[in-house]
Amino acid sequence: MKKVLICFSFTLCYFIGFTQTILPYKNPQLPIEQRVQDLLKRMNREEKFRQLFMIAHDGKFDSTKFQTGIFGLQLSADALTADASNQMMNYSSTADVQKTLLQLNAIQKYLVEKTRLGIPAIFFAEALHGLIAKNATSFPQSIALAASFDTSLMHKVANAIALETQQRGYRQVLSPVINVATDVRWGRVEETYGEDPFLNSEMGVAYVQEFERKGIITTPKHFVANVGDGGRDSYPIHVDERTLNEIYFPPFKACVQRGGSRSIMSSYNSLNGEVCSMNNFLLNKKLKQEWGFRGFVISDAGAVGGANVLHNTSLDYPASGKQAIENGLDVIFQTSIQHDKLFNKYFLNGEQEHFQNYHSSLLERIKVRWLKKNSENALVNQASIDSAVARVLRAKFELGLFENPYADYFTEVDVKKHQALAKQAAIESMVLLKNKNQFLPMLPFLIMPYPEINPGATLALIGKDATECRLGGYSGTGVEKASVLQGLTNKFGTQVKYSEGVNRTDKEFTVIPKKYLFNAKNENGIEAKYFDNLTMSQSSVFERNEDELNFHYTFYSPNEKVQADYFSAEFSTQLISPQTGKFKIGLEGNDGFKLFINGKLVIDNWQKISFHQQTIDFNFEKDKSYDLKIQFYEPQGNAQLKLIWNVESANDDEQKIQEAIAVAKQSNIIIVCAGIEEGEFQDRKFLSLPGKQEEMILRLAALHKPIIVLLFGGSAITMNRWIDSVDAVIDCWYGGEQQGNAIADLLSGDANFSGKLPITFPMNEGQCPLVYHHQPTGRGDDYIDGTGLPLFPFGFGLSYSTFEFSNLKIDKTILHKNEYATAQFELQNTSKIDGAEVVQLYINQPLSKLTQPILALKQFQKVFLKAGEKKTVTMKITPEMLRHFDNNNQEILEEGNYKVMIGNSSRELKLKELIKVE
Repeated sequence: MKKVLICFSFTLCYFIGFTQTILPYKNPQLPIEQRVQDLLKRMNREEKFRQLFMIAHDGKFDSTKFQTGIFGLQLSADALTADASNQMMNYSSTADVQKTLLQLNAIQKYLVEKTRLGIPAIFFAEALHGLIAKNATSFPQSIALAASFDTSLMHKVANAIALETQQRGYRQVLSPVINVATDVRWGRVEETYGEDPFLNSEMGVAYVQEFERKGIITTPKHFVANVGDGGRDSYPIHVDERTLNEIYFPPFKACVQRGGSRSIMSSYNSLNGEVCSMNNFLLNKKLKQEWGFRGFVISDAGAVGGANVLHNTSLDYPASGKQAIENGLDVIFQTSIQHDKLFNKYFLNGEQEHFQNYHSSLLERIKVRWLKKNSENALVNQASIDSAVARVLRAKFELGLFENPYADYFTEVDVKKHQALAKQAAIESMVLLKNKNQFLPMLPFLIMPYPEINPGATLALIGKDATECRLGGYSGTGVEKASVLQGLTNKFGTQVKYSEGVNRTDKEFTVIPKKYLFNAKNENGIEAKYFDNLTMSQSSVFERNEDELNFHYTFYSPNEKVQADYFSAEFSTQLISPQTGKFKIGLEGNDGFKLFINGKLVIDNWQKISFHQQTIDFNFEKDKSYDLKIQFYEPQGNAQLKLIWNVESANDDEQKIQEAIAVAKQSNIIIVCAGIEEGEFQDRKFLSLPGKQEEMILRLAALHKPIIVLLFGGSAITMNRWIDSVDAVIDCWYGGEQQGNAIADLLSGDANFSGKLPITFPMNEGQCPLVYHHQPTGRGDDYIDGTGLPLFPFGFGLSYSTFEFSNLKIDKTILHKNEYATAQFELQNTSKIDGAEVVQLYINQPLSKLTQPILALKQFQKVFLKAGEKKTVTMKITPEMLRHFDNNNQEILEEGNYKVMIGNSSRELKLKELIKVE
């Protein structure tokens, strides 16, 4: 008995000693909430402040900037400019796995061991369709993955990306993009899962679940409705709450409640007059209170500063930060820490000496204001700060960072397996849009058993996209990139003949490069003088040498000494011509410009109306010098101007077309790789193929040889001008690093098409925005000079196989409000080729108190069938699929009839049946 008591006493003493020496927040045996509150009480205001900032990190760690900690860092990333409100990032993929781990652990070691409380950081990265890192697999772009209509595939891809993310020690990804792409002119359609809320939700949930299960926080973005009128990125949004609930919110709600996402990124735009990064309705009421979100909300890069410089809803940067944190934002994402003297006024009031050594980045500017106690209304509400910090700390405790802060493990990744998956994802995502007379697959036309028909048959492969293997926005470099040329060469050998073809952009004019320009000191460049007035009167307020004349000042000015919306400038240089001949030279910009050559005024557009391009014909002599002077003024903002000519680009496109025709004449089949230019901050006003690509297709088609067009891009493309002249059209999207091998398998027939369009393809831009799930109109949907119907509908995609839908049966045609029904039907592959069909179930409510979509996707399945095989397909019809929101924004299930429609696109609804809710 004594031995038992002695043992118990020793254990008790040890436990008491342990609890006395280990601070509660460091004790993993305590509940997380208790640890959060303990640490929160120990933090001073500046330590709390630092947990509310995440920053990009260019690889140069200066510990003096992190003495009080930081929320987290994005390695191998830097701002494109030093401006504090910069929103665009430059990603470096030079560091391999080992270098990344060493860098991450070195920074983490400092934070854990050298800061007062030892709060570890969360290291985050971009992983939209593959981690942006060296030797990381690049899968097909998000819009392409959506085109697979295969959530099981999405799980596999997300799992692979998560493994490669985990391998490098990252614990948060700023992905996925689950904005509903309501206008295909938007440059960021490629990053989304398309136009349908349900498809976005299912793909988004599949993505985030794989990451969250591995202890990597996902950050669905951008909350909310990031595309405005005209398909323009981050334009103001004005929609009612019912529309938000039915169209824009569902993917975010699904990722939070079903997927387990622990972070959300707000969007740049405003919603109904309130900036999304400081929107109490969005961040507090809807997300945190109504949906029960316990994670943290981060801003988009530079967005909090944007509230000041773009939306004009706050006095300055510190005020923007205060408004954001007090209205539900938890973490401010800042792209860089750079010295900026513009905000020195916040170092006054007796505190200048104390802060004189600080870098006056946006982070520091806000901190000065927040920490001042003698500045009226300067301090951020303490409860708001504590709430935000608690959410951050909770995530760090959940991740186990306090116990295991270092990425000292190495997750094995099967590179070959991921490459095979990338190829499979590409095959499943590509969409066959046209196949005239079943020309594809083309393998029988090229090889055995028909050599006597086409001895030595060859393929003409035309277009830059055939060699570039473009991966799309937010991409790394990939591991084993296979271009179309490589893929077809691997498949067909020397039968492939390549010609570059024309560019994707109209290169009639280019900016005159630095190498032909000389200032008064005989140095390359242009002398620039800027004035704080519109007339270039008095003396210039600052001068500098510009490399070339090519600027676009959006929400900032050329220099702090002039206002963005009130300045003028004069540019002088000596131009040395590299050629002799008559060429065009001029200016392009938002007017208010003049051009003088050798003292003579040759272009006079001294007015502010719009954007103009003006050129003149001019006789140049090789190596001769010409005096150029350009004048410009800007009274409103958004200043842009380019000095352009066509000396280096004249006749380039025609030469490229002739070279392509020459190759095509020697070949049996023509394959044209054509593409679009798009991306973040690159919205499109025209949806046709840019440059001279359409002209090239038509001239190649005039050879009357079989012609296939492969389209590369992440959004819709209009084709009316040329589609009737070609035999086959395939949307390849940005197919990932294995796109070339996937295309070769599909063209040859070694693989079959099963992809479907996740967006509607309009016939022309005048139809936009055009989505399949719109509500009924009060009259019709046609135009006097066209139709309201699309070129290709949502859910459309051909296959080498043919399928028959039949015998639909629903086990309950009358449902009570808490019941579900089961729909069954027969699906048969009626061809001699194995294939997969995407079965799509849509719902329509024929009679309702409020208007409802003419149809809405509620379920989909990808069903594989061997040649001639028949299967019974089962799909559930649940109450959730039939609910909608009323005028009070309450989700209800109305009594009445509902039409169940099943088919293989939103236009091809082959089976229909009514059910009734009582």
